Amino acid sequence: MERIIIFDTTLRDGEQAPGFSMNTPEKLEMARQLARLNVDVIEAGFPISSDEDFAAVREVARQVGTLPGAPVICGLSRVGLMDIDRAWEAVKHAQRPRIHTFVATSDIHLKYKLRKSRAEVLAAAVEAVKHARGYCEDVEFSPEDASRSDFDYMCDVLEAVIDAGARTINIPDTVGYAIPREWGERIARIRERVRNSAQAVLSVHCHNDLGQAVANSLVAIQNGARQIECTINGIGERAGNASLEEVVMALKTRTDYFGVDTQVRTEEIFRSSRLLSHITGVHVQPNKAIVGENAFAHEAGIHQDGVLKEKLTYEIMRPQDIGREANKLVMGKHSGRRALAARLKDLGFELDEAELGKAFKRFKDLADKKKDIFDEDLMTIVKDEIAQVPETYALDYLHSISGTGVIPSATVRLRKDQEVFQDSGAGDGPVDAVLNAIDAITGLKGRLQDYQLRAITGGKDAIGEVSVKVDFDGTVVTGKGSSTDVIEASARAYVNALNRLVHPAGGQKLKEVGP
Repeated sequence: MERIIIFDTTLRDGEQAPGFSMNTPEKLEMARQLARLNVDVIEAGFPISSDEDFAAVREVARQVGTLPGAPVICGLSRVGLMDIDRAWEAVKHAQRPRIHTFVATSDIHLKYKLRKSRAEVLAAAVEAVKHARGYCEDVEFSPEDASRSDFDYMCDVLEAVIDAGARTINIPDTVGYAIPREWGERIARIRERVRNSAQAVLSVHCHNDLGQAVANSLVAIQNGARQIECTINGIGERAGNASLEEVVMALKTRTDYFGVDTQVRTEEIFRSSRLLSHITGVHVQPNKAIVGENAFAHEAGIHQDGVLKEKLTYEIMRPQDIGREANKLVMGKHSGRRALAARLKDLGFELDEAELGKAFKRFKDLADKKKDIFDEDLMTIVKDEIAQVPETYALDYLHSISGTGVIPSATVRLRKDQEVFQDSGAGDGPVDAVLNAIDAITGLKGRLQDYQLRAITGGKDAIGEVSVKVDFDGTVVTGKGSSTDVIEASARAYVNALNRLVHPAGGQKLKEVGP
C-alpha cells in the first residue's frame, strides 16, 4: 500500500494564527509530541520572521530532530537568499533537515504584493532553490496562491524549480478558494503538464476558508498528491488548515476507498489534540470531527441502544484508535431506558424493571430541567427513588408562594396507595410552609432537628440534595431528597423521613439521658 507523507505545519502555519502563538519551550513540547505521533515532517517555524522563532526552530532541530527515527525538521523561507541562509542555520542541526521556500505566482500577488513580473518571479524561484540545494538535498518549493495562479505559468515555474533541484513541489490553496472537483482536476493536470513532475513528490497545502480543506486534501491524494500539509486541530491562518486528524483517520477508516496509508501512530492523536489545546488555551468545539468531546458520544436513545448492542451500528472508528479510552453515552433528555440501565450498572446499581421504571421517570423529569446529567445526579436519583423503605407517601404536587412582604404559603398533594390527599400550610419561609402542609395531610407533627442542603454537581442547574433529621413525638428519623428546586428537595426529604417513620423499621426511639 502506498504511503502518504504527513507534513505537519502546526508550529508554523498553525502558530501564525491569532491566539495560537507559542514560545520556544511550548514549541519543543509540541514537537516532541508530534514525533511520538510519528509525522513525517515537522515544519517548525519561519526562522527569519523573528529571533524567537529562529531560536525555536533551532532547538526543535537540535532536541527533536536528533532523536532516533526523528521526523524531517523543516524551516520556511521566502525566495530571498538571506531567508534561506537563516532557515539553514536553524535546521542544520537535525539529522534530516529541509528548507521550504516559496513565492507567489498568482497575478493578483505579483501585481499588488510583489510588484514584479512573471519572469522576475520565475528567476527568483530558480535562484532560491539552487541556493537551498547548496545546503541540503531536501528542498521543497511552493507557488503561493496556486489555486488562483495562471495554470501554464505556474507549471513553467514548477518545471524550472524541479530542474533546479526541488524534490517536493507543494501546491497551496493559500486562501481556501478551491472546490474539490476543480482542485482534483488541477492536481491531475499538473502531473500531466509538468514534464519532470515524476522527479519530485507532489504535495498540497489546503486552507479552510470555504470549509473544503480536508476534502481538497483527500481529492488531491486521489489525483496523485503524495504529501499532505496539515495541522493538529486544523489550526492556521484565518479559518485554518486541513486537519491532520481528519485526513489521517479518513485514510485509515476508508483504506478500501483510498488504497493508501500513513505511518502516523493514530493512538497519539487525541493526546496531541489535547496538548495543543493546553498549550494555546484554545479548545476545539464539541462537535469537532475525531477529537471533539462529542465525537464518540451518543445521547439519542435509538443510537445508545444500537451502540450497546453493537458499536458498529453508529461508530465507524474505535475511540481507542485515536487514544481515547471509550465512547460515551451522554445521559440527557433523548436517552432511553436501556442506556440508563447500562449507565447505572456501571455505577454499581442493578435495578429490576419496577425500580428502573421509577428511576427512568425521575431521570426524564430531571433531564427536562438540566442540560448536563452527571453520574452524581444518577446516583442521587437511585438513592431517592429506590429507597430502602417502602414508599407509603409519594409527593404528587407542590406549589409554594413566598417573597418580600408576603406570608409564605404552600399547597401540597401526597399520594398514598391509590388515594390522593391535599392540604395547605403557612410558615416562616417556603420550606416551613411546605412542611406544615405535609403535617396537615398526615396528621403527624414533626420537629426539624437538623437541615442540610448541598449541591450535588456544579452549575446553576445543579441538583440540590437536602438531608433532614426530624423528631416525630420522640421518634427521630432521617430523610433525604433531591431536586433542582430546593423547595421540592426539602419536601422530598421530609416525605422520605415520613416513610421511614411509618415503616416498622423506620424510626429510632429517642433515649432519655439522665444526670
